[in-house]
Amino acid sequence: MDAEFTAERNAIRRTLRHVLDRHSGPDEVRAAARSPQGYDAALWATLARDHGLPGLAVPQAYGGAGRGTLALALAGEETGRALLPSPLVPTACLVAPLVLALGTEAQRTRVLPRLASGELTGALAVPPGTLPVALGLTAPAGPGERTGREYRPGGEPAESGRTDSGRPVGGWSGGGRAGGIQAHRAADGWRLYGEAAQVLGGHSAGLLLVAVHAGGFTCSRTLLFLVPDDAAGLVRVRHSALDETRAAARFELRDVRAEPLGGRDEHDVRPALAALGPRVAAVLAMEAVGAADGALERTVEQVTSGAGAGRGPCGSPRAIRTLLAEAYLRVRTARATASYAAWTVGTDRAWTAATDEAEARAVAGGALAAGLEALRFAAGEAVRLHGEAGSTREQTAHLSFRRAAGDDLLFGPVHRLRHRAAEEAVLYAGGAGSEEAADVREGDVARTDAQRAPVARTEAKGGEGARTDADNGGTARTGAENAGGALTDAEMGKAARTGAEKGEAARRGEEKEDAARGAAGKADGF
Repeated sequence: MDAEFTAERNAIRRTLRHVLDRHSGPDEVRAAARSPQGYDAALWATLARDHGLPGLAVPQAYGGAGRGTLALALAGEETGRALLPSPLVPTACLVAPLVLALGTEAQRTRVLPRLASGELTGALAVPPGTLPVALGLTAPAGPGERTGREYRPGGEPAESGRTDSGRPVGGWSGGGRAGGIQAHRAADGWRLYGEAAQVLGGHSAGLLLVAVHAGGFTCSRTLLFLVPDDAAGLVRVRHSALDETRAAARFELRDVRAEPLGGRDEHDVRPALAALGPRVAAVLAMEAVGAADGALERTVEQVTSGAGAGRGPCGSPRAIRTLLAEAYLRVRTARATASYAAWTVGTDRAWTAATDEAEARAVAGGALAAGLEALRFAAGEAVRLHGEAGSTREQTAHLSFRRAAGDDLLFGPVHRLRHRAAEEAVLYAGGAGSEEAADVREGDVARTDAQRAPVARTEAKGGEGARTDADNGGTARTGAENAGGALTDAEMGKAARTGAEKGEAARRGEEKEDAARGAAGKADGF
C-alpha cells in the first residue's frame, strides 16, 4: 500500500482538526453531550453543510461526496481526537450503508440525500450487546453463530440451519425467543412489537432502522425495517451511559407500523450486516486511535507544564517518560494498523471472494482491537499522570477514560475481537477446511513421526539397559518400582543402582558401628 495519503485526504483531516479545535473544546464537549439531542446540532449542521461529513461515503448520485470508507475513517480520527459527540457513527457508518446496499431505488432516493445533507440522522437498533456479533466482528460467548455458521446447542454446526428437533437455530436477532423485537404481517402491512436498548443516537434520530426477527419457527429470518421517529406506538427513552459522548436510548415498539427495507421480506439480512462489519470496524479503529492520540497529547501537555512538571504525585520524571514512551509506541502502532485497515476496506473492489472477505474482516477486526487497546492504555495513564486532579470526574482525562471503557463494552471486548480476527486470518491463509491445508497438516504429521522415530529407538535401547541395571539392583529395584511409575525405565535403573550402593554403604556402616560398640565394651571392662 501507499503509506502516504493523498493531498485531498490530508486536507480532510487538516480542515476538520481546525474546525474542531475552535468549536469542540472540553467545555463544549460536555455541554453538547448533556444537551437534549446529545450533540451540538449547530456544529453538526456546519460539518454537514460546509464539509459534507455525513455524506463522505454516500455516492454522488444520492447527494454525497462519494469519497468512500477511507475518507470517512480519516474524518473519524479527527472526531475521535476531539471526543466529539455526534451522530456520525450511527448515521454514516451504519444506517446509510445499509440503505444503500439493501434499499429499493425509491428508498435510496428518499432517504440517502437527507442523510448526506445532515437534515436527517439515523440509528440502528439491534438486541442489547449484539452489535459486534451482528456485524461479524465477534462471535457469541456461547454456542451460536460463529464464522458465518450456525451451531446447535451442543456446539456442533447446524448445516441445515435447524436443530435436531427441527426448529431453526436462533441467532443474535432473537431466534423467535422472548425479549427481542418481533414482526408480524397485518392487513395494512408489517407491525413490530418488542423493545431494544443501547441504541446509539436512538433518542434523537429521525429515522430508525430496526433489526427484527420474523417468521417464527417455520420461516425464521432477520429483517430490517424503517421506522420514522413519529410512528404511533413508538416510545424512546434516553438512558445514562458510561460514555456520555455516545448518547444511547431504549426503544419500546407497541404494534408499530413499519416499512421493510428493500421491499422484500423473504431474504435474511444477516449476511449484509456481516459484510458491513469490516468498514464499520475500520472507522471505529481510526476513531479510537484519534481519541488515544488526543489523550496522549493532553497528558504530555499536563506533565510538561508548571502544574505537572517535576516530581509529584504522578511519579518521577524518568518513570513518566517511560510511560509516555510506551503510550506513544502503542498509539503509533495502532494508527499504522488502522490506516492499513481503512485502506484495505476503502478500496473500490467488491468483496465477493471468500479470501477477500476474510482478509477484510481479519485486518479490520485486528485494527479495532489494537485501537481500543491503545485508547485504554493511553486514557488510563492519562488519569494516573494527572495526579490528584485525575481522580475528579470533571477532568478532561476522564472523558477519554470513559470513552475507552464504553467502546470496549459496545464494540468489543478486545480479546473477542482478536479471537475472531485470528479465525478469519486462518481462513484467509488457505482455509481451515481446504485441501491445501489438509495436505499441509498431513505433511506436518508425517514429518513429526519421522522425527520421533530416532527418539523412540533411543528410548528403547535405554529401556533395555535400564532393565539390566534393575535386575542387578535386587531389592532396590522393587523400591524404585514402588515410587509411582513416574520414572522412566532409564531413571528406574539409575535409582536401582543408587539404592544398591546405598544398601552396601549402610551394611558397612553397621559393621563399623558394631565394631565401635565392641571396642567401647572392652574399654568399660578394663
